[in-house]
Amino acid sequence: MLKWLPNTITCLNLLSGCVAIIMSFHSGEYFGSLTGLEWAYMAIAAAALFDFCDGAAARLLKAFSPLGKDLDSLSDLVSFGVAPAMMLLNVSLEYSATPWLCYTALLLPVFGALRLAKFNNDTEQATTFRGLPIPANAIFWIGTCAWIQSYGYPGTAIIVILTVLLSLAMVGRFKMFSLKFKNFELRENFSRYTIIVAAIVFVALYGLSGLAWTILLYFLISLVRRKHI
Repeated sequence: MLKWLPNTITCLNLLSGCVAIIMSFHSGEYFGSLTGLEWAYMAIAAAALFDFCDGAAARLLKAFSPLGKDLDSLSDLVSFGVAPAMMLLNVSLEYSATPWLCYTALLLPVFGALRLAKFNNDTEQATTFRGLPIPANAIFWIGTCAWIQSYGYPGTAIIVILTVLLSLAMVGRFKMFSLKFKNFELRENFSRYTIIVAAIVFVALYGLSGLAWTILLYFLISLVRRKHI
């Protein structure tokens, strides 16, 4: 039964993504002390935690399987592709004067699916990434939606441009370093520690909006280090 533990954790990832989607359609309503949008943030964060734990459990139990690999990708598509897209769509519809343009948010799960399909069949991405990882896409949109709630809507054109750029980034061929630790040596993980510290600083300064700046820094560091990745 322990061999099924990683897949069970993956299913919790999927379930969290479904909760995030439901909450996104009730973004302004309060459930307890939090709005639906805030619950969506928490559900995606829970999905990310389960996504980390299922891989750790699979390595610990040596329970790798084609089923687990496919289930992981399907869960990631829901939690980090569909869920942030629904979150962005519903937030944008509250502010946009051209609602039909808000549906460009649907590009995110489409390109997310392409990214995951490429990842599963690309041996070059065993230790590094080609293009933006789909969990990073979700983190960026949590930060962006939080920014909109705190500082105002930047305009539909800017949101559409960001959506297109992030969608294309997920299927790009540029190298990005993995955020997973193989050990905790400072020299080997300096960039990873930098991202963690930056995330803490940005969130302390700007709240959840700082997550968007964290992903932009991740892009910048990967660009600077591309010859060493």
